[in-house]
Amino acid sequence: MITDIHTHHVPKGWPDLGWPGAPRLRIDSEREAMILVGDREFRRVQDDCWDPEARARTMGVDRQVVSPTPVFFAYDRPAGEAVRAARVFNDLSLEICADERFIPFCQVPLQDPDLACEELDRCLANGHRGVEIGNHVGDRDLDDEGVVQFLQHCADRNAPVFVHPWDLPSGPRVDRWMAQWLVGMPAETHLSILAMILGGVFDRVPESLRICFAHGGGSFAFWLGRFENAWHRRNDVIGTSEHPPSHYLDRFSVDSVVFDERALRLLVDTMGEDRVMLGSDFPYPLGETPVGAVVREAAFLSDEARARILGGNAAIFLGEHRES
Repeated sequence: MITDIHTHHVPKGWPDLGWPGAPRLRIDSEREAMILVGDREFRRVQDDCWDPEARARTMGVDRQVVSPTPVFFAYDRPAGEAVRAARVFNDLSLEICADERFIPFCQVPLQDPDLACEELDRCLANGHRGVEIGNHVGDRDLDDEGVVQFLQHCADRNAPVFVHPWDLPSGPRVDRWMAQWLVGMPAETHLSILAMILGGVFDRVPESLRICFAHGGGSFAFWLGRFENAWHRRNDVIGTSEHPPSHYLDRFSVDSVVFDERALRLLVDTMGEDRVMLGSDFPYPLGETPVGAVVREAAFLSDEARARILGGNAAIFLGEHRES
């Protein structure tokens, strides 16, 4: 069962979210639409964002984990407004994911941990299988007490967590060449893993927490040696975790969206073949096409490792099988 754990949806329309500049959808044709944030064009999308049959024709795998598009998180809004947004998009996602090939992950108002826990419970009862969260809430990273409270709740509820970068830094140096996506996303994801480790989150949450970071974990695998060196040589500054960074590699997973066999080899060598899962960022233009091509064609992978990355690890992440 080949499973893509990194895909997104956009409903074909939703009620007014109730605040000025809230995201909305401009329908341009039967198959195309534009996400608007206020009056700004954010992203053009097609019917494979909302139409199950259109998704099925091009997804290239047996099934997909379908998560929200992060622009809808509303972490920068008052919690009540974020709850409304979460309920709207979560309920619509169940319609998009009625087909068993699509596994819905919900969103929550992460700026308010109590409301986030309540929305997760509501969604799990309604059929969602896990949750996607952004990698920060304003200046609060994943080691924030409220976020840790939510992650502990996810562990208690046996709900897998998918972490996706969002709300990327902007400015003249990154507003050209799509640098927010090319540089900002990897850097933000790397920073989030550092926050989980150095912020002591893995020391505080149970080992049963299943958490995966998008985009291959960003630049983390490439710079683990630098991170490890700093932990030992400047422990007075960054020795805030009980153990060095390499100790925590079996506490989280990453997806495979790195686009190059050499990068995938480093990722597997660093994380282990049981901590990498197929992901594509479907259906967006910067995603991998065809889905899973790098994993399928990687000469260094054994048949067993390839099978784990293409689906076996996802089954464990989703709670369908135990780790061997």
